[in-house]
Amino acid sequence: MGLIKNITEGFGLSSAAPDWFYNWLGAGPSKTGINVNEQTAMRFTAVFACIRVLSETLASMPIILYKDRKIGDKSSGKDRAVDHPLYDILKTAPNKEMPSMILKETMMGHVCSSGNCYSQVQRNRRGEVVGLNLLPWTVTNVIRNAITYEIEYWTNDRGKQIMLNPEEVFHIPGLGFDGVKGYSPIKMAMEAIGLGIAAEAFGASFFGNGATMSGIAEYEGKLSDTGFNRFKDSFNETYAGLGNVKKVLFLESGSKFHQLTIPPNEAQFLETRRFQKEEVASIYRVPLHLIQDLQKSSNNNIEHQSLEFVMYTMLPWFTRWEQFINFKLLTKGERKQGYFAEFLINALMRGDAKSRSYMLHLMRQDGVINADQWLELENMNPQEGEGGKAYLINGNFISVETAAKQPPRQAQQTPKPAEGG
Repeated sequence: MGLIKNITEGFGLSSAAPDWFYNWLGAGPSKTGINVNEQTAMRFTAVFACIRVLSETLASMPIILYKDRKIGDKSSGKDRAVDHPLYDILKTAPNKEMPSMILKETMMGHVCSSGNCYSQVQRNRRGEVVGLNLLPWTVTNVIRNAITYEIEYWTNDRGKQIMLNPEEVFHIPGLGFDGVKGYSPIKMAMEAIGLGIAAEAFGASFFGNGATMSGIAEYEGKLSDTGFNRFKDSFNETYAGLGNVKKVLFLESGSKFHQLTIPPNEAQFLETRRFQKEEVASIYRVPLHLIQDLQKSSNNNIEHQSLEFVMYTMLPWFTRWEQFINFKLLTKGERKQGYFAEFLINALMRGDAKSRSYMLHLMRQDGVINADQWLELENMNPQEGEGGKAYLINGNFISVETAAKQPPRQAQQTPKPAEGG
């Protein structure tokens, strides 16, 4: 990357990966002849399904702004910072045009396809965020100025290129090697996606034509124009089209049929299509059952696969979003005051109903939660009165402090046996 940095800066370019870098890696038209980019890749069902799963999963999780509850110098829990302007922006409405879910879904779709997503930050005079307006990645770019070495954001505003300072842009990059700009997963996996698109196109063309013989009818001699037209019209009427697939071909007086192409089943057409779906799923780390491929799934392992999806796929994304929200949308002073953003992912972490009920029962029995907290976790209203706020524990348990205050038990003496007994 040092070489790339030196070359780009020598031309006054950004050290973040420019388009020529992807071309140097081999991006552009794939070896299948299909031009693979962020737009054309979305036509491949596996890519669309993976990006949709990631985007909708993240967008459906509320982002809550909290403030540390401090007692003295120690943190003791957290409270929702409902009075802070950023609370409503993250949870409900980031701007006048869309709710929070749509902004999160769109930005997540951008970063999953292009490697980056951007929103313009609106602030009041006190520096607090009062709005987030979506910036399309297609007209927005981040560079590091080769002279000042400062990060700059350039975007198109009604046909005019304008520069925005870093504090004016909420930018979440995907995986990248310079920490400034993320790489496009579509371009990095161009050949795998191109092969999948080519297989889909071949299948559509094959079944669209419908004539599965794929060969040449040879006739010894010469057909008259009338005979040729009659044979062609009869062939198209009898054998072409989806309704005539796999019909037996009859030829007249010495005609011979020569097969030209390998049938799709012999060319392992279906296996190729499924393998490309697995390739794309591995790029985005999405379990196959979430994109409607249940061949290797069962009722016994789907639950564990879903939990692994949360832990190993979504948790890094949640962490990335949380840290960039805290870094970009909160001032240093607000972070020192204890403000921070966090996703509510409890619903995703739930197992089956029986296991969850047993876990909550143990927490209630051991005094970890009270009845009202249990009801809140199940999205139910608390009990009337103060009874639901009491913490209960099993009667056999006592605290260490209580045990230390109890007097020691008198040692029981074993009675001596009677003499002569």
